[in-house]
Amino acid sequence: MDNEKEKTILITGVSGGIGKATAHYFAARGYRVIGVSRSEKSPDFPANGLYIQADLTNAAAFDGILNEVQVFTDHLEALVNNAAYQITKPLLETSLQEWDAVMATNLRAAFLMTQKVHPLLQAGRGAIVNVASVHAVATSANIAAYAASKGGLLALTRAMAIEFAPDAIRVNAVLPGAVDTPMLRAGMTRGREGELPEEEQMAALAAKTVNGRIAKPEEIASVIYFLADHNQSGFMTGQSIIVDGGATCRLSTE
Repeated sequence: MDNEKEKTILITGVSGGIGKATAHYFAARGYRVIGVSRSEKSPDFPANGLYIQADLTNAAAFDGILNEVQVFTDHLEALVNNAAYQITKPLLETSLQEWDAVMATNLRAAFLMTQKVHPLLQAGRGAIVNVASVHAVATSANIAAYAASKGGLLALTRAMAIEFAPDAIRVNAVLPGAVDTPMLRAGMTRGREGELPEEEQMAALAAKTVNGRIAKPEEIASVIYFLADHNQSGFMTGQSIIVDGGATCRLSTE
């Protein structure tokens, strides 16, 4: 068990672009990081943390995750439900297995992880941050499963905020827009043979934001930190913050 004064956070999808940046952002500010991911541990994972390699689409894995967490700590300051999986293909071509994999990773995992670690969250200062997406509020073609899962995560955020208010545990969501991550770059090329080179597609995407650029993962991590920190956002719960460089504020007819 750890010292009561040590702050500890659990982050799912910790090996991805936003997850990795968030782990380093919290570690640099004195947090011990528990990271969960299906990938192998990266060499730069915070040395004083705990890395758990697990497949969050497997519902049976969550009891084992909880057991490892409880050996490492008896409390959490925050849970960041960040794990995500994306399918980019027309809805009519999306298989049931693909749909279920997206829902299991993006939505069901947040439900199950929250259920498991809720008793460890610090009443009065505990926070849950769900990493949704701008696709929850404004989407595009060929990403229906992902958009539906992220829309469900917003609804889950509001429901959690109401149910956990008596425990003095806050629940909020961040909705990133275009962020330079492996997932974004993979989506640029998957099933788009013959289109513009990746960097030209990235530049075209950047031009669609008001700011004229794509976000760095660290910029999303800073918002997650704000939502998790009781001193900065203690009166916020059930809310969603869009971080998209202004992309969703511009009329499509412009």
